Amino acid sequence: MAQITALAVSEPVRVDSRRVGDIVTELGETAAQNVIGLALEQLAGALTATDKALCASDLAEAARQCDLLARLAWQIGLLSLAGVAMDLGSCAERHDPVALGAIHARLMRVGNRSLTAIWDRAGLG
Repeated sequence: MAQITALAVSEPVRVDSRRVGDIVTELGETAAQNVIGLALEQLAGALTATDKALCASDLAEAARQCDLLARLAWQIGLLSLAGVAMDLGSCAERHDPVALGAIHARLMRVGNRSLTAIWDRAGLG
């Protein structure tokens, strides 16, 4: 009889703390929290829109949303999220269904963990 082992899928997210610190230094604590909070709302919207586009097999829209997601994530120091979004956008442009499934799942994991990580670091929670 075959033995089945459940694997826990977990990976650390990378946040550029220096980028977050630069935003706070440039804007001040209150304005930085507002800007980061707005960016998080936009990131969450782009993450949801990417998920919906992929579920609807709209690869052009998925690639567009991934580009937006990567740019927003990069601006506020969410390095892991930016990288995964770029990878997924590339797969959507190439119409690679096997990679799309795997990277889509990874985007949702990393996206949710990244949003929580930046929320906590920016003192928004």
